[in-house]
Amino acid sequence: MNKNCKVGFIGCGKMASAIIKGVISSGFLAKDRLKGAEINPEVAQAAQERLGIDVITDNRALVMDSDVIFIATKPNYVVDILEEIKSELTQDKLLVSIAAGVSTKKIESVVGQNRVVRVMPNTPALVLEGMSGVCKGSFATDDDAEFVIELLSNIGKCIEVSEAQIDIVTAISGSGPAFFYKVIEDMARAGEKLGLDYEKSLELATQTAIGSAKMVENRGNTPVQTLIDNVATKGGCTFVGITVMNEEHSDKLFYDVIEKTTIKASELGK
Repeated sequence: MNKNCKVGFIGCGKMASAIIKGVISSGFLAKDRLKGAEINPEVAQAAQERLGIDVITDNRALVMDSDVIFIATKPNYVVDILEEIKSELTQDKLLVSIAAGVSTKKIESVVGQNRVVRVMPNTPALVLEGMSGVCKGSFATDDDAEFVIELLSNIGKCIEVSEAQIDIVTAISGSGPAFFYKVIEDMARAGEKLGLDYEKSLELATQTAIGSAKMVENRGNTPVQTLIDNVATKGGCTFVGITVMNEEHSDKLFYDVIEKTTIKASELGK
């Protein structure tokens, strides 16, 4: 795969749109190398106007004209779509699925010995700050994974994991934005209850989350615990807050959140 290949998207919803926009704005691929498919003509027309690429209503035609095909639909539609397009999936084409919970094994059970790469992206891709996990199917190559990682790096960051780990990725980064939104909202509402205007409290919580994430990202070899200790000086007000978190077992709370979400993710593909 190279920058002259043609990439098609079956489904042009929010996540596919984020990938398409990121790929175009970065210059990774030219607009004429990208194409979408939506069965509903009105939806296809709207997507074409929004994205500035050709969006057709024929999935099989899209596959025939593409080197890389992204399956970007809801998980419950994946098998039907694969049945529809499998006759057009020649061995030189790469199939990339961003459908949550749908394993490469399940995809291969329909399409056979085709090259499949599974991706778990997340919604911050919409602001080019996405975090994606990638795993290879039985017949995909290292070059296939490398191409997908390079492509997705235009909407944030991307790592390769094993299929056994992809449901954990789903829990941490796929579902994770909602968990962080919840923490930010809870902090903002606490500030409001204590007497601060909600919007000001929300801005404080939001920017603090952004800055804290940047500090973790740029920490080098410094343990995260050291960053905590640097702020939570013993006897200070932050130390009191951290003590409350420890007493309330915030570590167990988040373990339970990630564990239960991982279990649910694994169930989606069954």
